[in-house]
Amino acid sequence: MGLSDVEPGLRNEEGIEAVIGVLRQRFGEQLQTGEALRAQHAHTTTYIPGQLPDAVVFPGSAEEVKLIVRACADHRVPVIPFGTGTSLEGQVNAPNGGISIDMSRLDKVLEVNAEDLDCTVQPGVTREQLNTYLRDTGLFFPIDPGANASIGGMTATRASGTNAVRYGTMRDNVIAVTAVTASGEEIRTARRARKSSAGYDLTRLFVGSEGTLGVLTSITLRLQGIPQAISGGVCPFPSVEAACNAVIMTIQMGIPVARIELLDALQMKACNAYSKLNNPESPSLFLEFHGTDAGVAEQAALFGEIAAECGGGEFLWTTNLEQRTELWKARHNAYWASLQLRPGAKGISTDVCVPISRLAECVAETQEDIAAHGLIAPIVGHAGDGNFHVLILLDTDVPAEITAAEDFVGRLNARALAMDGTCTGEHGIGQGKRPYLPLEMGESVSVMRQIKQALDPMNIMNPGKIFPFEG
Repeated sequence: MGLSDVEPGLRNEEGIEAVIGVLRQRFGEQLQTGEALRAQHAHTTTYIPGQLPDAVVFPGSAEEVKLIVRACADHRVPVIPFGTGTSLEGQVNAPNGGISIDMSRLDKVLEVNAEDLDCTVQPGVTREQLNTYLRDTGLFFPIDPGANASIGGMTATRASGTNAVRYGTMRDNVIAVTAVTASGEEIRTARRARKSSAGYDLTRLFVGSEGTLGVLTSITLRLQGIPQAISGGVCPFPSVEAACNAVIMTIQMGIPVARIELLDALQMKACNAYSKLNNPESPSLFLEFHGTDAGVAEQAALFGEIAAECGGGEFLWTTNLEQRTELWKARHNAYWASLQLRPGAKGISTDVCVPISRLAECVAETQEDIAAHGLIAPIVGHAGDGNFHVLILLDTDVPAEITAAEDFVGRLNARALAMDGTCTGEHGIGQGKRPYLPLEMGESVSVMRQIKQALDPMNIMNPGKIFPFEG
């Protein structure tokens, strides 16, 4: 990855001017062209520079999404779907210019089928909004990437998060979607049945497509029952390797842990300072167990034995809601806590994922790489599924620091691929990870290109993402 990979594309100036005129006439104040708003819709929380769309439109229905896409298709103008802007690899940038479709007004829960444990929502519904809506049903949606992201954005980037070790990722929890394709037609990928052998699995095709195949207009999701009891806690370890070995043993023994998060010593230091905690500043695991009162107590006790065998300290756990909330709030604020380690710095937030048996080795080698090159880069990860994140803090006004950080990211990805892992466990490809996709997928990338060409022959759907830039 390098800033040189985030290049501008060819702009269709005449088409952009024409489509803005058409959309302004149709949508009035729902279309905005102010620079500040356009900059917000190219927002990225990493060092990747923003590339602004030419206009932002706020549809209020799927029919309006179809009208927008058809107008853009008529004039060969790019369409960039926008949820809440929390993606990390430049997915919402507009390298060719074009129209950003802000889905925030499509924010209705359309249907809840409590008996079937599923619901259908519009793409602008956020995960926190959905769980608030579901609270009285005794159900919840478990995917928790940390940010209060939109369900549409989470689907488009195949998000996961802290609960993935037990409940899976968006890939496992999306039953069906409706989407407006590049032709302006709305399609439905499946029905609500829990399994089907009917044709190609179009649902999985759209989950993780990052807006390059269509604009999602509804998502049908699997739900889970709210557990009777939840316990959680934190356990320190003498080294990251010891903590990872505890994770591996926990998973291999089949303990149904709901969350098991790794924080290295530097990340614990940052979280203590930012969230005003008093935990040992050593590599640690944050854990959570879901089940019955007896079940979560038994699981916590079993993990305590594993931790002791791996050289860990005392596992302090609780069922107290306030204490658990404090713990997980600190974990979710890890990004902002890390930035305080170097005030004024920007961060490259990158992730890889490896088979669980290689996790300790991969993290240990990554820490050695960080130390050898003098980087400030805390590590935090969804260790239960082999996924971890590194946040490299750098001064973007110093070219040598950018070069060092980008070189490190290249080595990190090469290390993960050498261990039969992936260059991204949950951030997606976007712009930042494009160079690594062919290294991981080989000739399969050409098949992806053929699918893209078949569904989007004019390349108007979020161009410049996933694949190297073409026109």
